[in-house]
Amino acid sequence: MTQSLLAGLDDDQRVVAETLRGPVCVLAGAGTGKTRAITHRIAHGVATGTYAANRLLALTFTNRAAAELRGRLRQLGAGNVPAKTFHSAALSQLGYFWPQVVGGDMPRLVESKARILGHAAERLKLGVDTATLRDLAAEVEWRKVSGRSIEQYAGAGRPLPGRLDLEQAVAMLQTYEDLKDERRQLDFEDVLLSCAGMLEQEPRVALQVREQYRFFVVDEYQDVSPLQQQLLDLWLGDRRELCVVGDASQTIFSFAGASSTFLLGFGSRYDGAQVVRLERNYRSSQPIVTTANRLMRDRPGALTLKAAGAAGDVPAVDPDLVRYQGDMAEARGIAQSILLRIEAGSRPEDIAVLYRVNAQAAVLETALSDVGVSYHVRGSTRFFDRPEVKRAILALRGASVSVSDEPLFKSVSDVLRSLGWSQIPPDGQGAVRSTWELLNALMGLVDQAPPSTTFRQFTDELLERQAGQHEPTMQAVTLATLHSAKGLEWDEVYLPGLSEGLIPISYARSFEQIDEERRLLYVGITRARRRLTITWSEEGQRRPRERSRFLQEIGIRNPDAAGARSPAAGRTARR
Repeated sequence: MTQSLLAGLDDDQRVVAETLRGPVCVLAGAGTGKTRAITHRIAHGVATGTYAANRLLALTFTNRAAAELRGRLRQLGAGNVPAKTFHSAALSQLGYFWPQVVGGDMPRLVESKARILGHAAERLKLGVDTATLRDLAAEVEWRKVSGRSIEQYAGAGRPLPGRLDLEQAVAMLQTYEDLKDERRQLDFEDVLLSCAGMLEQEPRVALQVREQYRFFVVDEYQDVSPLQQQLLDLWLGDRRELCVVGDASQTIFSFAGASSTFLLGFGSRYDGAQVVRLERNYRSSQPIVTTANRLMRDRPGALTLKAAGAAGDVPAVDPDLVRYQGDMAEARGIAQSILLRIEAGSRPEDIAVLYRVNAQAAVLETALSDVGVSYHVRGSTRFFDRPEVKRAILALRGASVSVSDEPLFKSVSDVLRSLGWSQIPPDGQGAVRSTWELLNALMGLVDQAPPSTTFRQFTDELLERQAGQHEPTMQAVTLATLHSAKGLEWDEVYLPGLSEGLIPISYARSFEQIDEERRLLYVGITRARRRLTITWSEEGQRRPRERSRFLQEIGIRNPDAAGARSPAAGRTARR
């Protein structure tokens, strides 16, 4: 069994899977199979008896990533290993120990920081708009995850939200904390702080937690914040049984307190640590990998990716650069290109348009609708929050209670047909088509289920997906910000807006901020498997734009100098 778990891993992934005792640091580039390596490591450790399944805690940063880890571990026979976010692990421990240590029930969690900050503004008699409240909420989070007091925040030189001066911003942060205390509430960052405080101040709590969890695996370690690192250190105590996995080139949440310092300094922090590099990229074609390497050349901690032939028999296509006159022309050009790709045989769900800011989505939605291409905006109303999906899951769960020997496809399709699904999609766009696409995404999960899956097991898995917001794939083009695309991949990716002021964003002025923008573009480039199209427009909101400085870094030359041809709305050049 243990040999079968290691079969199919490349040499470097196998080193990860066989190095079962820590400390271990895996530097894993984009598309190098890091999740495969660490899940096989965990399963191998459980199978060999090195780990007791309930004594290892796998940590990551999003509910979706945690759900994916749990799913893969189940398939490998290690389904009892807990895989959680830092927040969910801390919340579970806090809820368990609070009645013993403090007494009574744990305080309620804050549903909206912005709402309490709005009440703080009213108490202080300050006129603050919604955008400023959102920015203040982000400042609350940054202050706490960075381990700063309000006084230290005041001296940190942070840009102030809206039109607030420093005194007003500090007063808002303090009043926010006062209101929470009065209402006996905790925000998400308080959960981490309170859990860390309990472990520091209560030896019996620390002893019990460390007895429960003896081994730790942390995915996406480049995104760890100082507060999360503090909590991880407290969970570990004086032990060294830690495996971390990350890529410094994908650190794109520094604005929220994330730091790659802990990843890059792991070897010096833990004497004798095993450091493994994963650089064989199984996702992208060689031209895309070459483009990504050029962008990150000589950056601190950057790995040099080597394409492993992920594109199969499909000929490698060099990235395209297309220049347009304005934003609407750019959106229409992208929509027309996508329509042609779909007509040529590409599946809509294998195509994504990734942009820097949400404001870019509106013209893209209009352009795609005009040519009749279905799209899904990632980060809008979440899939499992849609009323149609909730009704479908409720109906499926009710039907699964009855024992049935029918094939899974028939059981699920019978329920979904009663709600409007059919094997042939309805014509055109609109509410009927939208409902069909949602139900069809649920139907698609049947094809992914193991052959022996029962109807009840299918709905159990569906409920877990719902709890973790692990969305299925819809038959539609994905529109998403670069930040929300992290951890995902598509056959064909369009990156619009490669102009100064968008990528890099206008407020990125310091060396560190520009470097973060570069890493963000790197994430976008490495989402593509086979085809990458980069676009920019010469004019936005009636103002001229300049092409992004990053285009020169990745080796895409001026179209005119390259002897570009002129398509309908822009010019295309291949490097």
